[in-house]
Amino acid sequence: MFQIRLHGRGGQGVVTSAEMLSLAAFTEGHYAQAFPSFGSERTGAPVVAFARVSDKPIRLREPIMEPDAVLIQDRTLLESVNVFSGLTENAYVLLNSSQSPEELGLEDLVNRLPKGHVITLPATKFALARIGRPLPGAAML
Repeated sequence: MFQIRLHGRGGQGVVTSAEMLSLAAFTEGHYAQAFPSFGSERTGAPVVAFARVSDKPIRLREPIMEPDAVLIQDRTLLESVNVFSGLTENAYVLLNSSQSPEELGLEDLVNRLPKGHVITLPATKFALARIGRPLPGAAML
């Protein structure tokens, strides 16, 4: 089973991204699951969503504490939420930012995970250019 945790802020489409990922996996013949976890439902509040993909039925229903991949749709969460908690030793990190992981001060993370497993991309910039709205989810997926 491959487990993905998505972090972002309310209004960025974090929950929709998890659902899109799950639906894409299902369409490709996999078992898939997606669900959100958030406190106050307001624009800008931190939001976490989860997605699981497997070739076998998924019986788990709890939040993902040891993700194989983490997608971070809002760089500002690095300062307020432990988005890297529980990462497996071969995990992937995809971060919405125009800056490199090193410029963001993530050298320890880059050195801890296999080469090429920590990636940044300007997903918001792509979304603004393509659809005119700051919704990074599709660009990140």
